[in-house]
Amino acid sequence: MITSEPSSSMSVRRRSRRLTSAAAASVVVALTGLAAPASADVPEGWSNPDDVDMLYALLLLAGVPLLLFVIIAVLTYLPALIRGEKLAPGAADDQWFGGPRQGAKELESGVQAEETGGARGTW
Repeated sequence: MITSEPSSSMSVRRRSRRLTSAAAASVVVALTGLAAPASADVPEGWSNPDDVDMLYALLLLAGVPLLLFVIIAVLTYLPALIRGEKLAPGAADDQWFGGPRQGAKELESGVQAEETGGARGTW
């Protein structure tokens, strides 16, 4: 006995192939239609500007962002340099931001103290 499953799966495959090829053709036609105005001439009444010099374009497109990068770097590192801090990697001491300046008060093991905090501490 022959069932109709293979023919139905073949039909689904054919439909998906047709749909895929139709979608690809539609994309190609749409992209071609969108690119057509790019080849048009300058309309009458519009000015036709002079060509831009390559050096000017490089200075504008690469020099300005590079200059901004240098300015931001200088503004970032200048305060630390004025304070005399070392900027080399690993040269900074460990810091506890917002912590006590004289260091953390630690207890020796087994010693009770009234001035330290904790889960049952008093402040």
